[in-house]
Amino acid sequence: MSEEKGDISVTIRLKERLFRFGRGPKFKLKNGATKFVSAKSEASEQSQVNTRDSTAEAPQDVQKSLSLNIADSNETVRVESADPETPEKNPSVTQSLDEPQGSKQTTDGIEPPANLGSDAGQAKRSESGKTVHKNLFSGLFARKQLPQTPTALFGKLPLDALTTETYDVVSPFSKITIASLKELGSGKAYYINEVEPTEIEKEPLNALLEIISKELGPPKNGVDPKSHVESEARRLAKKYGLTKKISDESWPKIMYYLHRNLIGFGDIDVIMKDPMIEDLSVNGVGLPVYVWHRKYESMPTNLIFTNEVILDNLIVKLTHMANKHISTAFPLLDAMLPGKDRLAATFKREVSPKGGSFSIRRFREEPFSIVELVEMGTLNEEMAAYFWLLIENRMTVAVMGGTGAGKTSTLNALASLIKPSMKIVTVEEIPELNLQHENWVQLVARASYGLGVMKTGEVSLFDLVRTSLRYRPDYIVVGEIRGEEAFVLFQALATGHGGLTTLHAESLDYTVKRLTSPPMNVAPTYIPLINVAALVERVQLPNATVGGITFGRRIKSIMEVIDYEKYKTISSWNPTTDSFATDLKESDQLKKIALKHGVSIDEVLSELEARANFIQDLKVKGARKNVELAKHITNYYLENPFPNFAEKEVKVAA
Repeated sequence: MSEEKGDISVTIRLKERLFRFGRGPKFKLKNGATKFVSAKSEASEQSQVNTRDSTAEAPQDVQKSLSLNIADSNETVRVESADPETPEKNPSVTQSLDEPQGSKQTTDGIEPPANLGSDAGQAKRSESGKTVHKNLFSGLFARKQLPQTPTALFGKLPLDALTTETYDVVSPFSKITIASLKELGSGKAYYINEVEPTEIEKEPLNALLEIISKELGPPKNGVDPKSHVESEARRLAKKYGLTKKISDESWPKIMYYLHRNLIGFGDIDVIMKDPMIEDLSVNGVGLPVYVWHRKYESMPTNLIFTNEVILDNLIVKLTHMANKHISTAFPLLDAMLPGKDRLAATFKREVSPKGGSFSIRRFREEPFSIVELVEMGTLNEEMAAYFWLLIENRMTVAVMGGTGAGKTSTLNALASLIKPSMKIVTVEEIPELNLQHENWVQLVARASYGLGVMKTGEVSLFDLVRTSLRYRPDYIVVGEIRGEEAFVLFQALATGHGGLTTLHAESLDYTVKRLTSPPMNVAPTYIPLINVAALVERVQLPNATVGGITFGRRIKSIMEVIDYEKYKTISSWNPTTDSFATDLKESDQLKKIALKHGVSIDEVLSELEARANFIQDLKVKGARKNVELAKHITNYYLENPFPNFAEKEVKVAA
């Protein structure tokens, strides 16, 4: 019995091989002739066996059938196992093979195969073999439909929502709707509306996305990426015969989605192009994306990432755009996107149980100038002139505030007032500062390449601040101090260098406590090296500004550090009238400047008034950009030197 089973298994394996080449198994007929049964004929025989003779006397393992599914074919081939030496055990097979050519089987309308031993039978076998080959290769080489790229979920605006405002982002393809929802307690929500491609447009769009992602090369130097993608898309569409499927009216929509998905930010592209958005936050899978709107503050959006793979792919794309690395081994990221936006991300579920997450803090490509801060009400002309004179005399200014208060923007605007002839060295973890200054050295910290406690290749802020002293700078600007680099910075300030920096703190008292505590460990005797501290906060305004904005950023107070735990308030913001109360006559720092230059305090105050008027004139003229401002400041130094000893000599001679 074991030998019989072995013969059966060998026969089955032989049949499998034969079916790969389009012909059936080999049998011995009653007359001793050898026959090959085609796949199609054998399938017909099996149908006969199933309908006519279901009670054959052969063993079950002999009658077991083998099913082979031809790739991409609807035909299922079944091969009947039989013992070639004892065909009488399976009379149904013997009968069908011995029927004369041309005989018909009327049962169920099935036509049995012809006598394959004759010439006509050979032709029939050949034709059947070709059919199997045709079915096989037609499935292998059939045109396959490209899978549609999965996207995130964009919810629809409810019918009972109350629309507050609607504005275009990329007209006419995308717009934003701000609406009040009942489920949010009449709170605001941010709805993204994009023109969706039709079913006819989706096929060439998906095909182009697939083709371009594989064949698109980098643009040549000086070529706009958008123009490069558009020209290559038209060329590849023509090459692969897709132009017939894209009408002239559909091309602009196709190009919008190509730009959005290839060189843009994908599903969050509309948010990233909205100038009213300050912050974007994705908290995980299945959760709405949140934005911080300049006018309506924090709001949920109708964008939800329902697929974890989509979210992870977007995080990897953002990481590559920032020229950084993220993985399960290194799941944390802090980087800068090409548009100067700050990216913080976590990867997969390594450190964030809800899935990958990221936050993007939006920064302007052209940072705010001091004139623009005056226009927005962050400070007034008199305060700006005060900072200008302090910075010109290498005094140290620290900008304090909480997260999102505007510390970096204020610091960048103040740094633009540094005299053009001075040398600046900036030290940052993430390159956020953007100065219009030629004599400027920019240093950026570098993370470690090692694992665990190893810090191979790490360059910390401490290392950079220490190195900056060898550049002989007039001003050292540290983006933010939070660790041991504070000790080195204060050592530099003690040697006569000017300094600008920011700190996370809600008041000057907490700033001093942070500085004198680990890990900064600045000695209390060094605290007066901070000449002036400015507290910046995001506040609720008593009256809505132009555009209906009800909040803004204000320098709530300016305090001079006289000694450790001894401060003097120079300016304060009045929340009732949205105005500043400034008293510069009692300024100790201005008295130091007067003593340094050998002039009276009245002359210093007169110079401050002249500079305040100069800033007012720039605001009237519309000179808001930092490039223009740098030229005007240079001209001011040439035309109005301070102190003007030559003018004094003329007055004395008269």
